[in-house]
Amino acid sequence: MERLKIAIQKSGRLLEDSLGLLNDCSVKVDNGRDQLRAQAKNFPLDVLYLRNSDIPQYVEDGVADVGIIGENLLVETGCQLDTVLPLGFAKCRLSLAVPKGQPYTGIQDFQGKKIATSYPNTLRNYLQRNQVDAEIHVISGSVEIAPAIGLAEGICDLVSSGNTLFQNNLVEKEVILRSEAVLAATPQMSDAKRSILEQLVFRMESVLKAQSNKYILLNAPNERLEEIIAILPGMKSPTVLPLAVTGWSSVHTVIQEDKFWEIIHELKAKGAQGILVVPIQKMII
Repeated sequence: MERLKIAIQKSGRLLEDSLGLLNDCSVKVDNGRDQLRAQAKNFPLDVLYLRNSDIPQYVEDGVADVGIIGENLLVETGCQLDTVLPLGFAKCRLSLAVPKGQPYTGIQDFQGKKIATSYPNTLRNYLQRNQVDAEIHVISGSVEIAPAIGLAEGICDLVSSGNTLFQNNLVEKEVILRSEAVLAATPQMSDAKRSILEQLVFRMESVLKAQSNKYILLNAPNERLEEIIAILPGMKSPTVLPLAVTGWSSVHTVIQEDKFWEIIHELKAKGAQGILVVPIQKMII
């Protein structure tokens, strides 16, 4: 039987989230952190633990069928892969930053300046699009220190919380690229492996949808029931059940995480009581 080969980071910020996602998909992987390859116990999947920078090329060459990688790395390497599914974690942005207090009016301020980065290809393309001629210094590692030691007037690096920039007295000025982890696949894949991939994507989508939604239960006075239902999005429509107490109903529905508090405040204002919020483990539509 064919097995799908998935490449994930062997160490770094993507490792835990990648293994966590597979676990949430009920794909049980033997502990392979001290080896380069591990097999899933209950799904036709082999996990290859690789250096992050090697994953795009391994997938493009077909050594691995799919990989979990950051969009920023896909753009930087230029590897021709199919982006199958955005995964919602490892969100960050590739940005230009300058020392705090340094005058800045726009991207043209980098004209003739030196910029330190670990992403020369992405930066070069961005500068060309904006008709800026700057000198790019390629650094592997702590890019943020470059302005302090006089190596560059600015940097181009990944930003998540912004704490590293703050600690190095730098200010973010331009966002070049917004990135998150994605599941990417080689275009050359057998039908059998593509079928396995479709099963894996189905599981991942159900987990990711569950993570971005909450199941809520509430008690609603019947005289306000229509108003309360009008507030609730629901997957099709809310479930309404009569309570033992006359004049009240129990309402069940699903709310998107990003709209949660806004809707909860509206429900309270309409007389909803006893609101319970339950995490969703899987969500299949």
